[in-house]
Amino acid sequence: MVAIYAVQDSGSRGRLYPEVESPVRSPWQRDRDRVLHSAGFRTLQYKTQVFINHEGDFFRTRLTHSLEVAQIARSIARSLDLNEDLTETVSLAHDLGHTPFGHAGEDALALAMKEWGGFDHNTQSLRLVTALEARYHAFDGLNLTWEALEGLAKHNGPVKRPTPYFVEYDAKHHLDLQSHASAEAQVAAMSDDIAYHGHDLDDGLRAGLLSFEDIEDLPLVGEALRRSREMERQIGREASDQAQRVRHETIRVVINQLATDLTEQTRRNLEALNPQSADDIRHAGYPVVSFSPEMREANKAIRKFLYARMYRHWRVNRMARKAKIAVREIFDILSEDPGLLPDPLRGRAKAADDVQRRRLVADYIAGMTDRFAMEEHRRLTDLSVLG
Repeated sequence: MVAIYAVQDSGSRGRLYPEVESPVRSPWQRDRDRVLHSAGFRTLQYKTQVFINHEGDFFRTRLTHSLEVAQIARSIARSLDLNEDLTETVSLAHDLGHTPFGHAGEDALALAMKEWGGFDHNTQSLRLVTALEARYHAFDGLNLTWEALEGLAKHNGPVKRPTPYFVEYDAKHHLDLQSHASAEAQVAAMSDDIAYHGHDLDDGLRAGLLSFEDIEDLPLVGEALRRSREMERQIGREASDQAQRVRHETIRVVINQLATDLTEQTRRNLEALNPQSADDIRHAGYPVVSFSPEMREANKAIRKFLYARMYRHWRVNRMARKAKIAVREIFDILSEDPGLLPDPLRGRAKAADDVQRRRLVADYIAGMTDRFAMEEHRRLTDLSVLG
């Protein structure tokens, strides 16, 4: 049983293409399953979070990141009596539109498409689930519920400057782009922050880009580290056996404290607002799901630290530079000579105008994994590699 302010199991606004609903699954369980079985979701397995896919088997990918977001979000949703299945659906789908090579690939594709309608991963996620997935006889895309699409479009807040595709889709399936999303989508968005702050610290320590000494003075993180070290000293393990346990325990505590604070502050926000429906959340005029002021500041400090010390680390910058060059060269080559595209894209590109052809190439690149993009770049530029 969900709270009065949650999206109700029987309250869906439906799908763009009406379907007979399942007798054994809720609309959002069905949405979740469609996302899980989509081609776009599978490719996340080999798409960069921070480290390029081949840099190591134990670093997070977009797939493991999405699963961690979903786990955190579902736990928070359960504590707040929200619709867990809708929360999970938005969490699993929120990164479907990411390019290979993470934000470096997106930056390169956005620059390449600047004069042709632009590119961003949030719009691409909506394109994928509403148009690009080709699985069903009756429609393109996944035909997700209105609530899932709204959450995907607005999980980061109202869409104040909608892209052309947002405008196009909204005209036929109005998503109320100027309002906030449901509490479920807001939980998914905040769980995204919690997950990547935790696992990016973990991956940075594992990769040697960060050391324990680097994070000693970080709010929240430093205290968790001190407690974990003290626990290991009391147990008396050999120093060589301590590092992995200290790292894991530190990150576990950080994620738990962030999630706990978010849950408690959101409860206080809900008490103050006293919403009587999911629409009261949407039209509150501010995000109802939030950290406390103190935790918000700690979170900002963690984000600032990660940008300065990890995301802009020279080793990460080198890989990002190479990734941008590869993506741009693939885009330029295929845009200028669509005859190099594989079937059936080649025929569609030849029949398209300039804007449509470049969008088709952008969709093709965005759907690549890191590994496939590297192979495609070699096939297009290296004479020693068969086409």
